[in-house]
Amino acid sequence: MTVPVPRSQTIDAAAAPFTFTATSRIVTAPETAATAEFAARALADAIGRTIAIVEDPADGDIVLEIAEGPAESYTLSADATTLRIVGGDAAGLFYGVQTLVQLLAASRTIAAQTIADAPRFAYRGVMLDVARHFFDVAAVTGYIDRAAALKFNALHLHLSDDQGWRIALDSHPELVEKASDSAIGGDAGGFFTKDDYARIVAHAASRHMIVVPEIDGPGHTHALGLAHPELVEAPVITPEVAEVVEAFGGGMPQPGAPYTGLAVGFSSVKIRDEATYGLLGDVYRELAAMTPGPYLHVGGDEALGTDPSDYAHYVTRVTRMVADLGKTPIAWHEAGASAELAPGTIGQYWGFVTPTDGMDEKARTFVRNGARLILSPADAAYLDMKLDADSTLGLTWANGPTSVQDSYGWDPADIIDGVGDDDILGVEAPLWAETLRTAADLDAQAFPRIAAAAEIAWSPADAPERTWGSFRTRVGALGALWRSQGIVFTAAPEIDWV
Repeated sequence: MTVPVPRSQTIDAAAAPFTFTATSRIVTAPETAATAEFAARALADAIGRTIAIVEDPADGDIVLEIAEGPAESYTLSADATTLRIVGGDAAGLFYGVQTLVQLLAASRTIAAQTIADAPRFAYRGVMLDVARHFFDVAAVTGYIDRAAALKFNALHLHLSDDQGWRIALDSHPELVEKASDSAIGGDAGGFFTKDDYARIVAHAASRHMIVVPEIDGPGHTHALGLAHPELVEAPVITPEVAEVVEAFGGGMPQPGAPYTGLAVGFSSVKIRDEATYGLLGDVYRELAAMTPGPYLHVGGDEALGTDPSDYAHYVTRVTRMVADLGKTPIAWHEAGASAELAPGTIGQYWGFVTPTDGMDEKARTFVRNGARLILSPADAAYLDMKLDADSTLGLTWANGPTSVQDSYGWDPADIIDGVGDDDILGVEAPLWAETLRTAADLDAQAFPRIAAAAEIAWSPADAPERTWGSFRTRVGALGALWRSQGIVFTAAPEIDWV
């Protein structure tokens, strides 16, 4: 009864179960010590008592081991005397512990069984937008903990947008000095210092997650223009921009003034100005040095006022710039319009489950170029969509509202014709923050639908329990655990909560 559902689980109903008692301990070795300490904390939160960590096993103990195997894999075996988790690597052991936390939160008695588990996709991401509204280090690390518990392994941080620039850089301190104070609705802004960012990266690493920073462009760059007005074009006010302003307020974007509305697609850097790439080269170079993970995200979405040839020139330049720094570029699927992206550039598809407007063809370009895709269909994986029509948080533009069943009812290999598992790097569940202001808002908007994305990213499509009926029962059983962990989830009526 866990989420994500494991690759295989064999229960021996005739054998005596494992019973976790007041004397049960965690048995560790030097190579598993860090995971043992994490397990002791996580289990204490779930079951309400401190658990000793020892080196010599006895009956009733939990044994943690690592034996070389497939990346991120683990086995969990339980019998009358011992519960043993063996990770194929440190990450796999960590994920096995997360499975154990769910099992013990449900019952101190665990049926005799063997679980053999490994992920379907290598990249299992969540995205947090800290640009529309800023979230501090505590909120971000809390979100990392919640995502890691569901076996996500990547945090995509959206660090720049029209409303604010959120990362301090030694090469260009003016970016936060002049462009970080604003947010949607006139709320307070903010930014991460380099020490803040390092703390986020380190916390993510302790949970076996990488950080994928995004500096968006050529659009979504109004805030950059507050620091460098010479590098941005005048806002392009389309009927779509006017329509959003009419619906949500915030006023029309004005050159040199902070933008606090929700409209998109009106801003652009000066694409044919070499000074633009001088600044971006500094930004990406410093950000690459701060980020140990393999990816840098260059954005590329919703450049609605940009000439197509200029757009292609921009995404070609920035993807090659990032590749020259030894990082793999990721770009939103629109960048597939360029035939000259840096080799290996990963595309991130954010169109609908049923593609529209040629979005699927742009996404296929990445695959034809020998790269892979991250799937984030907006009408299923975007956690910022309203859960139902009465939700006070969220938006509805992506065929919304998006129910829990909607968020579960898709498969990555069925979205884009000709794109199968081998062409897919993974799945990401973005959480845009237009309507979100607090860590409690993040919880309420992400949970429980984040669990659907987790299962889609981790579990085999053909697993017997990979069904809506099974999922709604299993996720409902997590209610008590989530409450004990302080997760302020939305109790969606589709789910029978425990």
